[in-house]
Amino acid sequence: MWWKRRKPLTHCEIRHELAGRIRVASPALGYLGEYVSEIHDRLIEMSGIDSVTVSIITRNVLVHCDRSRLGGEDVLDLVESVVGTYSLAAYKEQRAEQARLTVQERRLQEEPVSELIGRVVATTVTLLFVWMRRGSVTPPTTFIGRFLTMPALTSLSLAVPILKSGWASLRESFRPNADTLSASAILSSIVAGRDTSALTIIWLADIAELLTAWTMERTRKAIREMLSVGEEQVWRLRKDGTEEHVPLDALQVGDRIIVHTGEKISVDGKVESGEAAVDQASITGEFMPARKVIGTMVFAGTVVTSGKLVIRAEKVGDETAVSRIVNMVEEASHRKATIQAFADKFSAQFIPANFALALLVLIITGKTSRALNMLIIDYSCGVRLSTATALSAAICTAARFGVLVKGSNYLELLSEAETLVLDKTGTMTEGRPRVTSVVPLRDNVERQDLVRLAAAAEETSTHPMAVAIMDRARRGGWEIPRHTDNETHTARGVSTRVARSTIRVGSRRFMMENGIGLASAEEAVSALARKGENIIYVARGKYLIGVLGIQDSLRENMKKALNRLRQSGMDDIILLTGDVEQHAEIVASRMAMDRFEAEVLPDDKADTILKLQSKGSRVVMVGDGINDAPALAYADVGIAMGGTRTDIAMEAADITITSEEPLMIPAVIRLAQKTMATVRQNFGTAIGVNTLGLVLAASGVLPVFWGAVLRNATTVAVVLNSSRLLLHDVERIR
Repeated sequence: MWWKRRKPLTHCEIRHELAGRIRVASPALGYLGEYVSEIHDRLIEMSGIDSVTVSIITRNVLVHCDRSRLGGEDVLDLVESVVGTYSLAAYKEQRAEQARLTVQERRLQEEPVSELIGRVVATTVTLLFVWMRRGSVTPPTTFIGRFLTMPALTSLSLAVPILKSGWASLRESFRPNADTLSASAILSSIVAGRDTSALTIIWLADIAELLTAWTMERTRKAIREMLSVGEEQVWRLRKDGTEEHVPLDALQVGDRIIVHTGEKISVDGKVESGEAAVDQASITGEFMPARKVIGTMVFAGTVVTSGKLVIRAEKVGDETAVSRIVNMVEEASHRKATIQAFADKFSAQFIPANFALALLVLIITGKTSRALNMLIIDYSCGVRLSTATALSAAICTAARFGVLVKGSNYLELLSEAETLVLDKTGTMTEGRPRVTSVVPLRDNVERQDLVRLAAAAEETSTHPMAVAIMDRARRGGWEIPRHTDNETHTARGVSTRVARSTIRVGSRRFMMENGIGLASAEEAVSALARKGENIIYVARGKYLIGVLGIQDSLRENMKKALNRLRQSGMDDIILLTGDVEQHAEIVASRMAMDRFEAEVLPDDKADTILKLQSKGSRVVMVGDGINDAPALAYADVGIAMGGTRTDIAMEAADITITSEEPLMIPAVIRLAQKTMATVRQNFGTAIGVNTLGLVLAASGVLPVFWGAVLRNATTVAVVLNSSRLLLHDVERIR
């Protein structure tokens, strides 16, 4: 595709290579003029490099080096690593330059829908009035009179924003924009005595703009409703302990608020008193309500399902996590997809061609009506509006089903991606370990006894393994025996006394340190390890009485999700995890993944992403947004899902899935692909129909009025085609 596969701005490649002399090119150098000396100094300090010349004009680096010590690829890697450190500065300067060169356009999506409805009603009423009086009105005979008819006056009054924008573009940048073209067409139509054509141009253009603005408004509304705090009034606790009902805007940092059952929390803060179950699904993705007690953090936008809390506000208003999320997503409208930028650029560049065609047709045919059609029929509105509408409609649809997309550029990148990297814990798995195997090793110990004794030792521990053991005991309804205080042995295990016996629960190392023989457990341990279970040993006194197998279960539908991802074009699916190799291998094998990397740290995950990108891959990273934050940030598209903390997940990821459903991953990718297919359809339709219109108009077959109808009807049609994305439901997407 002609707008795809653009190389990263910081991409480097060898342009010329001789003995001891290598020229490396990088587009980023054109935007790093103020960093030239720094880049030079950093390269010249490297071993084996004799001299360096950095040129921002040719955008390359000329390196003289000792070829016995450095090869071409070595020099390329050195230059790429240095230039890469200035990537943020290069991207910022590139955006600034694009902004300086961009033709001034009205922000159509920011015009109020009510104002556009008023414009459409005004033009509709006027057109109906003209139609009913057709044949009874005498055409004006003077030049001034052509500007004083009802259609002409209505057209001129409604065209004021268009006239201002068109003139401002010529005055400020000496380049015509779409409004310059529309203004010329409207004025030319009136001058030629075709006031109805002028009004028709405005009427159909306003309908297209109304559809676009309505879609944009739907998008913002869907996101705000999804993440809304919801409460306009809150109960604040005074210093004397009494309660007062105050507006949400009146809250300040340090205030104490009371939240009752069924109410939404309005601030980010810590619980000072009370206990409650809080539904955090809209923020963290956890489908089970979280228990909140004194000292725990709560977030705005979450709901107290049972209980009562007194919360000390730490962040209020726009500082809360939920407000930051809304702001980030609203700011995403400025992150245009490559195809959207292409549409804007294409439109802007073709506008002068319309004026040139009009002049050429006038010279060749001498017919002002044919020349006028060259101004009326253009590509810009259809291409720009339909592209913006499609991308906005897709973001709106995603938001309605719990998927936050921070920018239309990520939809385009998703549609192109072919490599998927997934974290294991909390992403592939549920992030909630469970006891899956109970193996007694002595005749006088039952399964129930083994779990009860292990629970006695783990009762006061908050370690995930301890939580899993306690959960198993509670689900079985088994009473935990009386015991002494528990003693924790860091990174090894815990111990307590039940009756007159010492109960030890922990790792193999913990057992060996206490002289407990493990020979009787070898066969059971091997069987559990083959299933990918973590082994917990349980001993009474000096004897091993059993082992527990604990496993973090794979998410339901994860295998189905991966199969659908394959069908969607994901050629390479990789597992990255900090877990041990044996467990990673079992999960990768069970899920039919292409390969895996185990025991990797967060920084290692980010390095893996960069290596994949250096080979030209578009990489999507799916993680939990905490230890995966670096990888999420480096990936072309970072997707956070599952039980994640908002402030990390939302800010690190480009797309956030607020549910636990793995099928939403292929769902959002298919939505992105559908969106791009719709954009391509619109491009083909707008360009094809308008090109045909230009040919027919130039040859005199298409009158001015029908030229206006053709151009604007095409615009309305492609915008309506884009708006269809609002009608997709989650089942059709998935």
